[in-house]
Amino acid sequence: MIYLINTVQFIIQLLELAIIVHVILSYFMSPYHPIRETLSRFIEPLLTPIRRVVPSIGGLDFSPLILLLLIQILGQVLVMILRSLF
Repeated sequence: MIYLINTVQFIIQLLELAIIVHVILSYFMSPYHPIRETLSRFIEPLLTPIRRVVPSIGGLDFSPLILLLLIQILGQVLVMILRSLF
């Protein structure tokens, strides 16, 4: 059971890291760079629904921050559920 919890935590951390790298690369790298395109294929579908609800404020996009918070909350809830099962 501990392996399942560790796996969930690892996946959450990996997703958080991918979001942070995606945001940082968006400032420095061309959108057509292969690395950025690959990250965008995974991250943009998660950001799009949030962008529909939360508009940019003063040219700043807060959707990655909101996504990070939602992922952390979801990860904590999943871990609590898994721990309560056993």
